[in-house]
Amino acid sequence: MARKWITPSRIEGDASRQAHADMPAGTYEREISKEGFFGPAAFMHHKRPPTGWVNFEGPLRPRAFDLAAMKGASASPWAAPRILHNGATELRFWKLDGAMPALARNGDGDQLLFVHEGEGDLFCDYGHLAFEAGDYIMLPRGTMWRLAPKGTASILMIEATNSHYTLPDKGILGPHAIFDPAVMDAPKIDDAFKAHQEEDGETRVEIKKRGEVSVATYPYNPLDVVGWHGELSPVRLNVRDIRPLMSHRYHVPPSAHTTFLSDRFVVCTFAPRPFETDPGALKVPFFHNNDDYDEVLFYHAGDFFSRDNIDAGMMTFHPSGFTHGPHPKALKNMLEQKKPATDEYAVMVDTRDPLDIGESAGAVENPDYVNSWRTQD
Repeated sequence: MARKWITPSRIEGDASRQAHADMPAGTYEREISKEGFFGPAAFMHHKRPPTGWVNFEGPLRPRAFDLAAMKGASASPWAAPRILHNGATELRFWKLDGAMPALARNGDGDQLLFVHEGEGDLFCDYGHLAFEAGDYIMLPRGTMWRLAPKGTASILMIEATNSHYTLPDKGILGPHAIFDPAVMDAPKIDDAFKAHQEEDGETRVEIKKRGEVSVATYPYNPLDVVGWHGELSPVRLNVRDIRPLMSHRYHVPPSAHTTFLSDRFVVCTFAPRPFETDPGALKVPFFHNNDDYDEVLFYHAGDFFSRDNIDAGMMTFHPSGFTHGPHPKALKNMLEQKKPATDEYAVMVDTRDPLDIGESAGAVENPDYVNSWRTQD
């Protein structure tokens, strides 16, 4: 049923009338909100940055993982290390250094592949798709597929466990804003796919269901369709085709950059955009409590302007309840940026349910990440 929020609206003390703009001089804004950035909110104005701790202990501490430093490659996506997971999703980081010898099929949910590095070909039930760095590839649950990279590839995999991926409702912007669905490509039954079909012979299909892998072996290549029709298929979307929503007078929340939805989490994409130009508008991400969602950021490429000592291929994890925001160096540019635009690509996953840390993540963790908010002398 629809919620009837308890929302007495008021202004107390020295406060701005507009969120993320025209803050009292010398203050730092912190947002406390319900349902991520979709529910009622309060905006606190602090004398000092809300992340000015000198020590932080306990399981709520934020984590950072250098996934690029992970060793070894695996021929199967189901052997790729799990980094974070809960009942609604799992995030794996997969390094692949040659064509998959077997086909894969996910019986647990839709699969989203984000290609961090590499290029090559995807062959699946529906045909052939080329892929390159920056591509999202959404594979519907039950699809048989295989990747054949040209060299090596690094891929972030995000599973919609027992669920689906859909597109966000863009409201008054209309369906063609941020990215037009027409830029999403579907596989084709082209010459490359027909040539792949000729690679006949015994073929294994590794099927993941309830976290366990079964293997079906065929005496032939089961990617043998000659045609198909319908409205369900894998799709490819490159981050270059995303035209982010922005306002020159207001720092829009991360939810404005939503790319895919599932039942219990969202996937957002941060892409280059102009900085806000209004003198009173906040020009860095605002401090917030993040009380209802766990937040994960995977850094793909560029200059990550709100974070210090973060490189491409790293992942940060901010558990629900952890107050966070820009690092001290970024705060110096809170109201005035030296560059006209951001230069970053990053994937954000916000989950409604708490995430557990996978077995392999500890080997590439930076335990000092929690101290990166300390003021630098």
